[in-house]
Amino acid sequence: MNADELIIDADLIRRFDRPGPRYTSYPTADRFVEAFGADAYRHALEKRAIGGVTRPLSLYAHLPFCSTICYYCACNKIITRDHGRSAKYIRYLAKELGLVRQALGETQRLEQMHWGGGTPTFLTNDELRELMALVRSRFNLDPDGEYSIEVDPRSAGADTIHVLGEIGFNRISAGVQDFDPGVQKAVNRIQSFEQTAAVVDAARAAGFKSVNLDLIYGLPRQTTATFHESINKVLQLMPDRIALYNYAHLPSVFKPQRRIDEAELPSAETRLELMLLAIRLLTLAGFRYIGMDHFAKPTDDLAVAQRLGTLHRNFQGYTTRPECDLIGVGVSAIGAIGSAYVQNVKTLDEYYDRLDLGAFPVMRGLELTKDDLVRRAVIQALMCSFEVSIEAIEINHLIDFKRYFLPELDELREYQQMGLVEVDDKWITVTPRGRLLVRAICMVFDYHLRTAQARARYSKVI
Repeated sequence: MNADELIIDADLIRRFDRPGPRYTSYPTADRFVEAFGADAYRHALEKRAIGGVTRPLSLYAHLPFCSTICYYCACNKIITRDHGRSAKYIRYLAKELGLVRQALGETQRLEQMHWGGGTPTFLTNDELRELMALVRSRFNLDPDGEYSIEVDPRSAGADTIHVLGEIGFNRISAGVQDFDPGVQKAVNRIQSFEQTAAVVDAARAAGFKSVNLDLIYGLPRQTTATFHESINKVLQLMPDRIALYNYAHLPSVFKPQRRIDEAELPSAETRLELMLLAIRLLTLAGFRYIGMDHFAKPTDDLAVAQRLGTLHRNFQGYTTRPECDLIGVGVSAIGAIGSAYVQNVKTLDEYYDRLDLGAFPVMRGLELTKDDLVRRAVIQALMCSFEVSIEAIEINHLIDFKRYFLPELDELREYQQMGLVEVDDKWITVTPRGRLLVRAICMVFDYHLRTAQARARYSKVI
């Protein structure tokens, strides 16, 4: 989409700024149940081979270790400087990968992989090589695959970046959040511009296809002036992608956030100004708005996939590889196999105990119903393409769309009246005015969000 295709209406954004999911899946992870356990997961893996036709395969590895704590962080992480813990963790990842390989049967081709955390570059260079060797011993990596990793510029020097390139990674994502020293001090993440630039330069030199930088708005001590300067510095580095996240302050859920002084958080109005400022600066710089919180250069694979209608969204966000089965390994990792979702246990002790017994370390999961699959298809199309083909949904899911979604179409009328969506006999289309509110539009089709109590467990759209 061109920069001038995105219409920013601050009044409408204020009106529809409601709590809601980010839709990296539907149903969302909070709907998973413990009744879906290790046996159900094994069955889902084994039946991939039934019929001889399998979907492409993706792998997510969760590496939870960090040497310092960032107060804003909502990830499942373990703060330590003891590399003996990461060495042990790799041994158990090997066990889990072995169980997966056994259940899948013959060696599978891997087309996509992502290592997240925590801080994957907490691992030493030798540990990074060891883990990649473990993956390669259990999967055949597609030479044209997409292999990405999250790095912390404070701990990943040029030598580490080059090692990542050597072992097979071709995409890299680095956290920035904010370059202002006052903001960095307030969230306990001191990271210089020079450190970040060194990582970007090293990634370019190592031949990485894409570099992503993360920004967060809504952090303590942020002002429009300081955030403007941070964005300008990011633009100097000219990454291929930029993720612009909204900080969700939920200290009752994420304990590190209790160290943030709430009096220093920007007001709701300032948060909106920060978001709108960032969008204007990024689109003026030539980045395309992909959706939600993602921007990409027109030549980046994300932008190309969106133009081709092949963009997909999963638990790692937007991806260019549609309809992959996703294997998740490591503590709290989430996978998606066919019509099933699965999540691992969240603590190291539980993880190690389950694997010592030779069992998958599954905490919970979900077998999707026919209704879940229909709604997932609608929400996926809205999130990725800003439009839904009514005929395609009817053919693929054997329903009468307008009868099936009668209450939802009635609810959409408010959005139509506001110019956020257009609905005709063939398409539901999110207009340029509605694209920043696509989460709110998707919520209309979310069967589980029928009560104020259900919505209250999520962060706001903006």
